[in-house]
Amino acid sequence: MRRSTAIEHLADNFWNIRGDFKISHVINIGTQMSLVRKPDGTFILLDSYELSDSVQEELMALTYGGSLIKAVLNVHPFHTIHCKFMQDMLPHARLIGTRRHHQQMPDLPWDPALIEDPATQQEFADIFDFSIPAGVDFIPEDESVHVSSVMVSHRESGIVHVDDTLMFLDMPSLIDKLLPGPKLRFHPKLADGLEKRAGAADDYVAWAKGLASDWADTKMVCAAHNGIFRLTGETFVQAIEEALENVSDTLDEHRKTYG
Repeated sequence: MRRSTAIEHLADNFWNIRGDFKISHVINIGTQMSLVRKPDGTFILLDSYELSDSVQEELMALTYGGSLIKAVLNVHPFHTIHCKFMQDMLPHARLIGTRRHHQQMPDLPWDPALIEDPATQQEFADIFDFSIPAGVDFIPEDESVHVSSVMVSHRESGIVHVDDTLMFLDMPSLIDKLLPGPKLRFHPKLADGLEKRAGAADDYVAWAKGLASDWADTKMVCAAHNGIFRLTGETFVQAIEEALENVSDTLDEHRKTYG
């Protein structure tokens, strides 16, 4: 069942919409979509989600019946199930995804531009910065490994939109010992996502540290699983350093295996 929740207005030109995604139909780890208004008054959607009627009405009211939404950027190659709904709702908007989106849903009218390509990202560089993790497979053969994605930073607001690559899990205490607590964490399948070669772990660390430095002004992280991480008691640099420390054993094990 879809969650009927209001759109959360996080900054002047940034809204986030939370949705449901359940593991084994029981544990709701959530999913998301974000709406960003450009200086010219038009909008960009980050990701796709099948909205409840009330949230769809609110979205349409914000965007002049949806006509001001010019593009939908689907930034995680394995988040595909709601793309058709979004295309049906906004048939005029550019539907942009990864190459896996094209492969999985070839009947949709995909824009030929791929969001993982630098040339496509440059089209939206007036308001966004993009980052793809180094040292991991972007689209691995094992479809349960969702380590990589295209991360998006909205420079004006200091808000990062990310699916899976960085996770924020604030789960009930009953299962807190099994899953990361209310902290920013890298995807738990990082060990499976790292490329099977020497240097991949070091490449991942260098990417993460570079991200922390480049996006040091980040104020919030909207994570697909399962909420909004507000940086109030620490900096983004500190949060990434802690997340790296959390996966240090995984990285060391990879170095021992592959050099």
